[in-house]
Amino acid sequence: MKYVNHITELIGNTPLIKLNKIAKEIPGTILAKLEFCNPGHSIKDRIGIQMIEDAEKSGKLKQGGTIIESTSGNTGMGLALAAIKKDYKMIVTMPDKMSVEKIDILKAMGVEVIITPTNVAPEDPQSYYSTAKNLEKKIKNSFYVNQYDNLANRITHYKTTGPEIWEQTEGKITHLIAGVGTGGTITGCAMFLKKQKESIKIWGIDTYGSVYKKFHETGIFDKNEIYSYTTEGIGEDIIPKNVDFKLIDHFEKVHDKDAANMTRKLAKEEGILAGNSCGAALAGVYQLKEKLSKNDVTVVILPDHGSRYIGKIYNDKWMRQQKFL
Repeated sequence: MKYVNHITELIGNTPLIKLNKIAKEIPGTILAKLEFCNPGHSIKDRIGIQMIEDAEKSGKLKQGGTIIESTSGNTGMGLALAAIKKDYKMIVTMPDKMSVEKIDILKAMGVEVIITPTNVAPEDPQSYYSTAKNLEKKIKNSFYVNQYDNLANRITHYKTTGPEIWEQTEGKITHLIAGVGTGGTITGCAMFLKKQKESIKIWGIDTYGSVYKKFHETGIFDKNEIYSYTTEGIGEDIIPKNVDFKLIDHFEKVHDKDAANMTRKLAKEEGILAGNSCGAALAGVYQLKEKLSKNDVTVVILPDHGSRYIGKIYNDKWMRQQKFL
């Protein structure tokens, strides 16, 4: 009989698929890494179980404890799978711009969800970072995971996602394109891939309203770059420890409207119902297509599934309210 003992054993080894209609104007071979094929429907499943097991080994998390995390939703789900397997309680803090689907899915998994305002500074007591940190201080036997500065995040991708991409492309990959949120995915993959072949280009997708691109190019953390945006899962108003800017060759900013419309185009032309940041990554490839040649093999990471954005990206009323249609 072929079966696994727990759903967490199905994490990883996600498929790589060639994009056709949507990539016909882009030189070379464009391959999408379908991370929504993980059991929790996002790339964050990979880091959830790893960060919890590391915390157990270090003694930061003990039996019967409470896992606390600040998340845009997907890491919360990855951690929830680990919490269910290991019988931990779990609380997440989330900014109020996140989709209703993400909130309801976490509640369905037994997670307590605390919604915080989006438009506050990271150090504000009401921010989702500060709220999570304060909960750890108040709750005995609790552990704030902190995916932003917890280096188990990028090490997980160094050990799993990067090697998978290398093997699946038979070492022919020339470019890796990924959205940058915590920075764990792009940095971990870059750590592995550049060790195999230093010439591989690593391009990070940023959004308007985020500090990454300017900080990468100038070393200046410009608070004037920070403002509200609708794209979920990428961009930051802080510099997480997981981001290694030396390994990223270029940052490309993508507008919310372009990200949203490309997400919908991906569904209509390729049959891939993907999340908001997936459209941002692909829109970034379009913006950078002049830098690609016919012999290039470009891998684009698609982090999560579109089911989490039905009320937003895939809803005409919401799209019109945002002036995206």
